[in-house]
Amino acid sequence: MSSGRLSERANGHLQRLCLEIPNRRVGSAGNRAATAFFAETVASLGFDTECSAFDCIDWAHDGAQIRVAGESFEAFPSPYSLGCQVQAPLAVASTVEELETLDAGNGAANRVLLLRGELTREQLMPKNFPFYNPDSHKRIVHLLEKKQPKAIIAATSRNPELAGGLYPFPLIEDGDFDIPSAYMTEQVGNRLAVHKDRRVSLNIVAHRIPATGCNVVARKGAGSGRRVVVCAHIDAKIGTPGAVDNASGVVVLLLLAELMKEYSRCLVVDLVALNGEDYYSAPGQVHYLRSNADRLGEIVLAINIDVAGYHEGNTAYSLYGCPAEIDGAVRRAFASRKDTVEGEPWYQ
Repeated sequence: MSSGRLSERANGHLQRLCLEIPNRRVGSAGNRAATAFFAETVASLGFDTECSAFDCIDWAHDGAQIRVAGESFEAFPSPYSLGCQVQAPLAVASTVEELETLDAGNGAANRVLLLRGELTREQLMPKNFPFYNPDSHKRIVHLLEKKQPKAIIAATSRNPELAGGLYPFPLIEDGDFDIPSAYMTEQVGNRLAVHKDRRVSLNIVAHRIPATGCNVVARKGAGSGRRVVVCAHIDAKIGTPGAVDNASGVVVLLLLAELMKEYSRCLVVDLVALNGEDYYSAPGQVHYLRSNADRLGEIVLAINIDVAGYHEGNTAYSLYGCPAEIDGAVRRAFASRKDTVEGEPWYQ
């Protein structure tokens, strides 16, 4: 297939995933439409296709309103937060130490708690995220659940390393955390903090929706046992079209499926659309690992594709625990490509 034809097909797939399908957040109708589109496309190219379902939640909201002493403050519901209608005094904490020392007299219980400063420098990892959860985050979440405020408002600053260009970013994005929460800019938080101990009215209109999602595994090869797995996550961050994160990675899988239409060698190749990388508990990844727990030794190489086609820099590759012969083969394959460079390992 010519490069022009591949480019045309890529554009069509991107249009389908990012424009025709409105949202690929896990649990949404758009997410299910995206996995169905992927499954139908690879099946039409002769792949054996398996859709493996898991339970999850979708989420809907209609904004948040905060008022104190006749003044309004712009805020947004934290993704996957429960809704609430609360009127209570405002407590404020900027450090872990301040959070720890909140007591029954001037504490968080029966109050709305504003978090700011050091406490909100980076997004907290969800309680049950299985792959990474630093002790500092677990300590903050534990204290919040121990203090039991009626609701939480987080004033967050800019953090491009962890939150990209999103400002403000939600401090809490966790469907397993049951204290209602909202977030606002650092500047608005500074204005709100002046009203400490005054009665604040907070209304979050939001609810969780039981749902399902699935991974799609497309398999080709005449043998059994040894497998190469090429994967990309098909979900998108809530509220975004997810063009480079990660529709473009899914498009690479679809183009590879077309190039492998006549593939019949013994080495099995799995093209896997994983579902949940941008979701608080990575349900698709966890489900895949559990489903393949007794077969992971069959995988001789796993290739994960994310943020493919970012236009402001070269394409980067990085290697993780590869045997010497695979390490060498990968480096030789990319050595002649001027638009491809080796990137630093991303241990996250």
